[in-house]
Amino acid sequence: MKIFQCKKIKELDQYTIEHEPIRPIDLMERAADALTSAIVRRWTIDTPIVVFAGQGNNGGDALAVARKLIEKQYNVETFLFNTSNHLSEDCTTNRDRLKGVEGVKFTEVTTQFQIPQLTDKHVVVDGLFGTGLDKPLTGGYAGLVKFINSSDATVVSIDIPSGLNGDGRRFDIYPNVIVNADLTLTLQMPKMAFFFAENEDAIGEWEVLDIGLSEDGIRKMETPFSLLEEEDIKTLIEPRKKFAHKGDFGHALLIAGSYGMAGASIMSAKACLKSGVGLLTVHAPSLNVPILQAVVPEAMIQPDLNEHCFTMPSPTQDYDALAIGPGLSQREETITALLLQLEDIQIPLVLDADALNILSENQDYLKKLPPYSVLTPHPKELERLVGKCADSYERLQKAIELAAALRVYIILKGAYSIIISPDGLCAFNSTGNPGMATGGSGDVLTGIVLALLAQGYAAKEAATIATYVHGLAGDKAATANGMIAMTAMDVVNELPNVWKQFER
Repeated sequence: MKIFQCKKIKELDQYTIEHEPIRPIDLMERAADALTSAIVRRWTIDTPIVVFAGQGNNGGDALAVARKLIEKQYNVETFLFNTSNHLSEDCTTNRDRLKGVEGVKFTEVTTQFQIPQLTDKHVVVDGLFGTGLDKPLTGGYAGLVKFINSSDATVVSIDIPSGLNGDGRRFDIYPNVIVNADLTLTLQMPKMAFFFAENEDAIGEWEVLDIGLSEDGIRKMETPFSLLEEEDIKTLIEPRKKFAHKGDFGHALLIAGSYGMAGASIMSAKACLKSGVGLLTVHAPSLNVPILQAVVPEAMIQPDLNEHCFTMPSPTQDYDALAIGPGLSQREETITALLLQLEDIQIPLVLDADALNILSENQDYLKKLPPYSVLTPHPKELERLVGKCADSYERLQKAIELAAALRVYIILKGAYSIIISPDGLCAFNSTGNPGMATGGSGDVLTGIVLALLAQGYAAKEAATIATYVHGLAGDKAATANGMIAMTAMDVVNELPNVWKQFER
């Protein structure tokens, strides 16, 4: 699914109006029908509803929804805030239509107004400001938003909570005043801001409503942003040939673990083996060898000369892909070994965890990474590489710049992990859940990426498939074990069920 920035969504609206063709007011009516249906599905006719509408088209949507709810016999009180005495054309039309409804409770606010009493039985429909907002809310509007947020009412925002920038940019005034919605009913497609952690409380649950924007326009319009879906992954996974043998699926090398951190190498190795690799060798400190051989018997073990950590760079000419980082530690001798390991790598490379942390302190070595390597940082690890970020939007922009500068793929891990390509394309992952916020989850992802690279998948495909599959295995683990109790090994154990789902 394509994700458009707000200016592109406005262009898509206009494309639909011109090419369907449809009048703007009729497209607004279509949106209001979808919004009204979503509200009616969730709340019964005895629910008191208060609608707050602004002066633009978001307000026009809200006024149309109010009218349609009244027609369905809902008890609706509507406030239109027209403090500048200038409404958009379609907002004006819907104001006049609403005022023509018999028995309507309608107030057009131009200065002060009597604040309605809101209880926990009320639903507030927020239609004050939409995706066109380009400055923070101040004055009376800020006061109104604070009043809404302090009430016990359930809040439903139309398209996007008022006060939030749709692209996720932070306004100069911080903290911004934003409606905290319990439900956001967004039109046609999710907005960029929905995928950023700091906006979770404002957006609440979100539901996408199809309002029939032009499919031709969506297809033609370019955007670097997308949301991964199952069909995207199905097209990427290669079927296995009947006469295939283990040599066809690559030999992977995993450099991972330190004394006391054998678990990281175990989880990464198991994930790699359960993701189709032909052969796996794990390079580990000698004290970790017995446990690896006992717990991961399918892997070959290459002992380091040191008992406690990685100190001995490994030749890579006999391998098809290399992953470095899980549980590695940042001891002085490990730092030296890692930097030497990176001097002349000619095979696909995955870097995670301590490997990234070491590189953040030795940034000249970033330039030595093979083109199209895969980096798998969580937000803090990324910031160690690119500097402190004010918010998720800035973090994404810096990650895009880093991927382009180094010609690498970055999997920026999070609730919606983002696969960032050197050409600036960004795919948000749709699988995964909060239960995966547990130690070892990233090690599992590294193992999956390593397995796919060893099998010959290009870096972009490997990163994309691995991220989606990792999240889907996490979703299955949450279903089986619950999010609170699940562990990273539960994710590993669900990988066979996920891969089976994609076999064809």
